[in-house]
Amino acid sequence: MSLWTRISEALAALSQGESLSVVFDRLRSPPERTVAFTIAVIALGAKMAKADGQVTRDEVTAFREVFNIAAADEADAARVFNMARLDVAGFEDYATRIAHMFGSEPSTLRDLLEGLFYIAMADGFYHPNENVFLERVATIFGLDDTAFRALRARFVPDAQPDPYTVLGVTADMPLDEIKRRWREMVRETHPDRMIARGVPQEAVRMAEKRMVDINRAWEEITKDRAA
Repeated sequence: MSLWTRISEALAALSQGESLSVVFDRLRSPPERTVAFTIAVIALGAKMAKADGQVTRDEVTAFREVFNIAAADEADAARVFNMARLDVAGFEDYATRIAHMFGSEPSTLRDLLEGLFYIAMADGFYHPNENVFLERVATIFGLDDTAFRALRARFVPDAQPDPYTVLGVTADMPLDEIKRRWREMVRETHPDRMIARGVPQEAVRMAEKRMVDINRAWEEITKDRAA
């Protein structure tokens, strides 16, 4: 049974009247945690795509890119996206439930928020309502302002990304401390580590982009310090 078939079954239970708490409680243990993670991205992504007043083809395409969906699974994935978009539950319900599930694993919650930023920027414009939406989700997830700004700096091209913000450090920190943080982020970004946290293998594209961003930030900092 493919990931998307399992997700369809879980969302079908929601549409038939089961509560979010019951469905997510059933998905707490591996390997079903990957289903829970994906449902969270789908549900929050589908609802966020409406935050700026419309769901564009670019945003739907970005959702498919995040999960690197095989051609054979596209029909199931599209059905799941539409089910989540039309579900009556509010985004805060989903965010709260997934925060409870992964509350002891902030890295997994950052992974999820990263996927949402990817979808938000698919149309090339970061709408103020999307920022409000993502800030609220980050708050529910228990992520601090530094973590939120680090993600936004990587995805939102309103200015040249500050490399220190991308790594979640400050310009007055010693280089060896910044290097430790960079190495920690590299370790956390390895696809195997992400999959172990419950991120589905279909979403490893997020890890590829993150690795590029954090390595570029480290290179810029070392170059600046050497000048």
